[in-house]
Amino acid sequence: MSEPQPPRIEFPCDYVIKVIGNAAPDFRDFVVEVVERHAPGIDETDITISDSRQGRFSSVQIRIVATGEPQLKALFEELKASGRVHMVL
Repeated sequence: MSEPQPPRIEFPCDYVIKVIGNAAPDFRDFVVEVVERHAPGIDETDITISDSRQGRFSSVQIRIVATGEPQLKALFEELKASGRVHMVL
């Protein structure tokens, strides 16, 4: 028997990404700027920010309209390559 395959995403669709990095005053703006390059038209109501309990890390959650796997791959790669991002989910 073969392993079950994860469900395929049908594009375009609403897609939520969560970006985790070191807490900094400009971390939110940095993440939004990068995401806007790949998925323009983000509304402020689509952004949620949370800080870790001890305040060392921040997570920025953004809902975008994903147009395809190449868009998501490029977005994830740019965020990770910045050196400011620990994880993109």
